Amino acid sequence: MTASDHDPESARRPWRLIVPAAGLVVVSLLALAVVFQFGPPWSMEEGDRNHVYESDAGSQRYQVHLPPQHGGRTRLPVVMAIHGCAMTGYGWNSMKATTQLNDLADREGFIVVYPTQRMFRSAVNCWNSDDPREQHRHAGEPALLAGVARQVIEEYDADPDRVHVAGASSGAGTAVILAVTHPDVFATVTSVAGGEYGLNQVDPDDPGSTPPAYTARQAWSQMGDRARRVPMLVIQGEEDDVVPPLVATRLVEHWTAVHDLADDGLLNTSLDLVEETTRVDPGPGRRRYSHTAVSTPDGRSVVELYLVDGMGHAWPGAASEGLFTDRSGPDASVLLWEFAQRHPQDAAPR
Repeated sequence: MTASDHDPESARRPWRLIVPAAGLVVVSLLALAVVFQFGPPWSMEEGDRNHVYESDAGSQRYQVHLPPQHGGRTRLPVVMAIHGCAMTGYGWNSMKATTQLNDLADREGFIVVYPTQRMFRSAVNCWNSDDPREQHRHAGEPALLAGVARQVIEEYDADPDRVHVAGASSGAGTAVILAVTHPDVFATVTSVAGGEYGLNQVDPDDPGSTPPAYTARQAWSQMGDRARRVPMLVIQGEEDDVVPPLVATRLVEHWTAVHDLADDGLLNTSLDLVEETTRVDPGPGRRRYSHTAVSTPDGRSVVELYLVDGMGHAWPGAASEGLFTDRSGPDASVLLWEFAQRHPQDAAPR
């Protein structure tokens, strides 16, 4: 006979140990989830500021990086960088580390914004760019992210005509959606391993059954009376087995059609576009790539495509850090910034 046979209270004592232990496990898991999502406190760099945007659409956490030039007489441009699946904005395997945009921003003088997906919205922290409910102006992720951009403009006195959005993978899909739903907010869009607006309607086994012009008309309709020709930069790995090169080819055709529709509501009637492709060999240890530029006769970009030889599903750049990077590819962060510099919103045709 044990002591617990004489003492009913002691028989219950193990449960007293299990309950606090279970609570400790839950707290620890939540702490790990928070660190994954937002990073440890010591990961903050000089110039970093954490924020939460609140609206009827919900709440959105994001981090802003302010370069040393902030606070001067010039209103600075903004680049919003949207992470992909299994990534965060500024926590573990972050867009912040992947792009190394903070260093570039400090040199060039622009503000960087890193939104991070809300916890438990996706099993692998994706943005829901393939969900039709997340493809409209006044609801869901587009409303939240555009609200973040507006809040940054107001709080940090940024230049509203030079707000640019870039994304990787599912974040690239969301960036394209933002260019469609909020062309009045974003001057340019950069897609790295992403697809067209309405890509969820395209059957991977029979993509030709839904031509890019079909989804382009939907994008133009979503733009409404805000329709504008938003320049786009596309970067794609030739060996990407997650987002195949065909998706990038469709995106170029899709956005060219959106550009055409935004001009006068008709396809292939008013724009005599110029397409030029150049092969680039950067030398030993670097990936070769082709650069295709589709532009109007007066030199305004419609869409530019960098198709990188041998690259998989990755953000290319020599200084990139993270799981989905390729250090031998062209520097996507530099490319997107140079593209953005050439295309402020006030210089784009309306």
